[in-house]
Amino acid sequence: MSGGSRRKARRRAIEVLYEAEVRGISVDEVIDRRRAQPEPPIYEFTENLARSVDERRERIDELLDSYAIGWTLERMPVVDRNILRMGVYELLWAEDIPDGVAIAEAVGVAKELSTDESPNFISGLLSRLLENKPTLTL
Repeated sequence: MSGGSRRKARRRAIEVLYEAEVRGISVDEVIDRRRAQPEPPIYEFTENLARSVDERRERIDELLDSYAIGWTLERMPVVDRNILRMGVYELLWAEDIPDGVAIAEAVGVAKELSTDESPNFISGLLSRLLENKPTLTL
C-alpha cells in the first residue's frame, strides 16, 4: 500500500472511530455497515487500525488524559481525540510504523480533517508521549 493510500486508509479509520463514538455503537458495527456499502471501499489496513485503536482505547485514553496539558479528553474535539488515539496506538504499539511516521501521519490527517490549531496540538502531545515511550509501553 502506497503512502497516499495509507493516509487515505488512516483517514477512513478516523472516520470509523469518530462515527462509533458519536453514534454510541461499536467499531465492529461501523465496519460492518461500511463493508455493506460498495463505495468507498474499506481497506484491511483501515479495519485493522480502527480495531487495534479500539482494543487499546482505555490505556490510550489514560495516556492522553495524563499528557494533555491544560486539556481533558472530554474537552477535545471528537475528531482530534480520535486522531490522537490513532497516533498514540501507532507510536506505542505498531512496531512496523516508525515513530516519526506515526506523528507525521497524525498531523497530516489533522490538517485534512480538523482545525488550524489541531496539527500543532497533536504534534506536541504525541512528541511528549514519544519522549516517555520507553516507560509507557510496559
